[in-house]
Parts: sequence; C-alpha cells; structure tokens
Amino acid sequence: MMRFMDFHHSPHARDVLAEVQRFCEQHVLPLNREITRQVRMDQDFSSTEVQRLRAEARALGLWNFALTELAEGEGTPLSNTDYALVAEYLGRVLWSSQVFNCQWPDVPNMVALQAWATDAQRARWLEPLLAGACHSVFAMTEPDSASSDANNIATRIRRDGDEYVISGEKWYISGAAHPGCRFYMLLGVTDADAPRNARHSVVMVPRDAEGVHIGPRSSYLGFTEPMGAAHRLRFDEVRVPVDNRIGAEGQGFQVAQARLAPARLHHCMRAVGQCELLIELMLLRARERRTFGDSLAERDSVQAWIAQSRVDTEQARLLVQRTAWQVDQVGAQAAFRDLAVLKVGVAQAYHRVAERAAQLFGAMGGHQAGPVAEALAWSRAFRRVWLALLLCG
Repeated sequence: MMRFMDFHHSPHARDVLAEVQRFCEQHVLPLNREITRQVRMDQDFSSTEVQRLRAEARALGLWNFALTELAEGEGTPLSNTDYALVAEYLGRVLWSSQVFNCQWPDVPNMVALQAWATDAQRARWLEPLLAGACHSVFAMTEPDSASSDANNIATRIRRDGDEYVISGEKWYISGAAHPGCRFYMLLGVTDADAPRNARHSVVMVPRDAEGVHIGPRSSYLGFTEPMGAAHRLRFDEVRVPVDNRIGAEGQGFQVAQARLAPARLHHCMRAVGQCELLIELMLLRARERRTFGDSLAERDSVQAWIAQSRVDTEQARLLVQRTAWQVDQVGAQAAFRDLAVLKVGVAQAYHRVAERAAQLFGAMGGHQAGPVAEALAWSRAFRRVWLALLLCG
C-alpha cells in the first residue's frame, strides 16, 4: 500500500536548526576562512579552535544529530527526515559537520557499529566515536580494483590462529592521516573460494598497528575533504585479533551496507546545501560583474543558468526528503533502490549547478582557493561511480 508522504519537519527539528544556525553564525563562520585554508593546505585538522567548538556544541546538546538511535545522554538524535533540514544547512560549510559530530566517515561507521558490533566492540570502537574522543576511517577502495563493485575488493584477510593477517593496498581513503584517527574499518577477502557475496569480511585495524603504512595523498581534482585528505594505505602483514572482526566471516557486505545507506543519504543532504550556496554566489556574481557595458544579470543565458540551477536544487531537495522519509518508514534495506536513485539524481544535479557556477565565474571559478572550484571537484567525485551505484545499490 502506498503510504502518504508527509515531508513536514517537526517543531523540534526547526528549533534544533535555529540553534545550529545561531551557533554557526557566532562561532563557525568567523573561523571559516582560516579553517578552510588549513584544510586546503592539509594542515592540522584537529586544531584547537575546532576542538573548542566541538566541546561547546556538545555542552549545548548540539551533538550527534545524524544518528536516529542513541542512548540517553549521547546527543540529540533526529529522524532522517528532520536531519535533512539540519544537514542541508551544514552542507554550506562542509567542515562544520564535525563541530556537531555529524562528519563523514565517522557517522556511517557509527551506524554500522550500532547494527553489528558486540557489546565489547561497542565499548572499544563506538563509544569513543559517539563522545567525539577520536575519528575513524572506512578502508574499501583499491588502486587495482574497480571498487564501485565491491565484489572486486582484493585485500586479503588471512586467519592465523587467533589473529587475522591483512595484506593489501587501499586508496582514496578519506581522513586516513587525520591526527585524531584511531582505527580503520577495513573490508577485505577472508575466503576467496566462498560464494561471491560471502567472500568478504570487515575488521577493525588500529592505526598504529605494525605494518600499517600511510602513503601519498590521493586528492580528487585537487579537492581536499574537510576531515582530512584522502590517502593511500598499505597493509603489510598487519596482525589484529580475530575479535576485531565485525559480524561473522563472510558478512562484510552486510556490514558495509549498514553504513552505505547513511553515507549516501547524508552526502546528498549536504549537497543540496552546496547547491543553495552556489546559487547565492551566482546571483552575487551576476549582479556585480559587467561585460560589454551590462551586468551579467542582464544576460539571458545567465538568467537561464540560474533558473535551471534553482530547478535542479528544488528537485534534488524533494528527492532527498522523499528518500529520508522512506528510510524512516521502512528502513534502509527496504529503501535501497530509493537510495540508489537518490545518489544518482543528486550527484547529477549538484554537478550541473557547479558547472554553471564555474562558467559564470570564469577564471575565478577555477581558482584553487575558491568555493566554486571545490564544489566542481567534489560534485564530480559524486558522479564518478553513479552507474555502478545504481546497478549494485
């Protein structure tokens, strides 16, 4: 039976959004230029200023919005539908998500641990993340595999008594060198002879384990993620206890799927905020820039670009809200096709808006220190595996 889709946000969500907006205006935006510079320069991503803001936000209860299920005292969880309202706003300044402990890849990792970890594993891996005491990484993609199809992941996880021995390489691993990162959630092959969907497992690898080597940066078109640049990782006969496995052997895809849904959903929520920011910048540029005696705002083509961007953004927002509502109603597993369509639709819309903004800004649109160039690179990263996501989703 078709459910009635009510996208109205709760009064509580609107109150939370108002508090987040006040906090960002007073504390986040004044630091945006400096923190953004640090991110671009790949400097200290655990700056004292960011840590101070995190402590202040947590003290105010502005914490862990993105987790729909939490024990009392661990934050202010929102439904997916309500979180879409807050995440869109946070998407305007991508590094701001970490102020409220809503950053990737930590939140999707928390969701996977909530669903699959034992009590002992939750105490060791999940609770520090919920408290903001550390950060984490998800290590999946590989340089020699078409990793958009996770069946191709080839890193080996070999059992030796009470330990696993891990060998392989990963790349484009977001935040792998972040100074606050304490462990990697790694997907690899535990039984190459098992059925195709039962060959892989997920294990937790401490960052300081012997044999873990952090290699060069893997920036995508020069874009540096706010939680730290992506890096290449090599696991050279790394040994971890078997107790570090999350779920049973062969359940790696199920564990990974638990984090895939919030990862897709939250990225798309933030992307809508990015589109809104780009439209605002386009309007400002069009009004102040003059060519051949007229402002750009008077050009039909420019008006069309901005109007088309507004249409793309509104459609993307509706798709985000519909999918968030669907996940709230039936769960991520039942809504997997909606999530796949969402990732494709928003990625395409975001990229179209970013391309128009880059065209409108001319040379400034491609400048490495500008938000338009970053949006263009990040939106292109969104799109690079969209077909595989739709087919495998």
